[in-house]
Amino acid sequence: MKSELHDTSKKIPFSVLVGLITKFQEEEQAKEYLEELEFLAETYGVKTKKTFTQRLEKPDKATFIGKGKLAEVKTFVNENNIDVVIFDDELSPSQQRNLEKEIGKKILDRTLLILEIFSQRAQTAHAKTQVQLARYQYLLPRLKGMWTHLERQRGGTGTRGGAGEKEIETDRRITNDKIAQLKDRLKDIDKQMATQRKNRGDMIRVALVGYTNVGKSTIMNLISKSEVFAENKLFATLDTTVRKVTIDNLYFLLSDTVGFIRKLPTQLVESFKSTLDEVREADLLIHVVDISHPNFMDQLNVVKETLIEIKVGDKPTILVFNKIDAYTYDPKEEDDLTPVTKRNLSLADIKKTWMKNLNNPSIFISAQNKENVGEFKKTLYEMVKEMHVKRYPYNKMLY
Repeated sequence: MKSELHDTSKKIPFSVLVGLITKFQEEEQAKEYLEELEFLAETYGVKTKKTFTQRLEKPDKATFIGKGKLAEVKTFVNENNIDVVIFDDELSPSQQRNLEKEIGKKILDRTLLILEIFSQRAQTAHAKTQVQLARYQYLLPRLKGMWTHLERQRGGTGTRGGAGEKEIETDRRITNDKIAQLKDRLKDIDKQMATQRKNRGDMIRVALVGYTNVGKSTIMNLISKSEVFAENKLFATLDTTVRKVTIDNLYFLLSDTVGFIRKLPTQLVESFKSTLDEVREADLLIHVVDISHPNFMDQLNVVKETLIEIKVGDKPTILVFNKIDAYTYDPKEEDDLTPVTKRNLSLADIKKTWMKNLNNPSIFISAQNKENVGEFKKTLYEMVKEMHVKRYPYNKMLY
């Protein structure tokens, strides 16, 4: 399904971003989330003109934001030729319809924005199928009131039902048919990929996991000496890349997987099952964290929660804090009596904290500058070797 929201042949679209400050979310946190939303919009190809926030106990059922803030957003949009309004939460179908009717512009919520980015970046038939399924699942409850008619997506195969069948019922049936077709196609792909994993034999499997844009692909290239696509944008990697890696005659399989993100759409988690199976079937995880990001602890926890959600939270893990070359902090003055925050901690302070974590080894590196990479490879080697010895107790030739 081709996106109707972004045409690269035209001028760069302008957007405004809208977020709420609720009783469950501090103002500083809301600001950080909107900064991430702006990065998502930039990755999609949209330039942000302004951000709006409103303090509400909970979202308005009809329009997400209150009437006064809605009028403010509408005025700015009309006076500044804004193309799209992006909300930092998933909107209900009725909220989305009401907002489009009131503002008169395209409305994107966070979920659809992420789905659109995935659509842009999907390269293989597998990734495209996964994204298409997620998009149709998102669109199904939102068909009412949509101006596009999905009949043309069917490719002229005809329709069932009488001439008096309502358009919305036709669209819903076409969408359900498409979802069923895509699920069947993914089942076949899943079987093929499962067979591929079995054909790799009993080699130790290691999977790179982490928040999006933390440097997993750069680390993949560093360890495997390959050229996996890497860039400073969200979701640069959608398809899992697997390489055979050798460290001091010890070989294993290393896979680079799709990055996680806060509020990762459930449709994507479901449709990317076979991609996430690489994580589920791994013997060892390398959890990469961008320590230079001001919100790295929240990102770390998002990944941990996602791993628990897909039932791999207890796997052996190496915690790799990447981008130490870009780490900055604000040291506290001696007479400053306010509580210490993570922004006040030096790299040495953070190392002391995480080195005490006895459950999983913690390594601090710069993949870009190849700093402490030797220590990282040594730790990786020792953990893979221990697993290899348990699996092949009589094969001592490798060590």
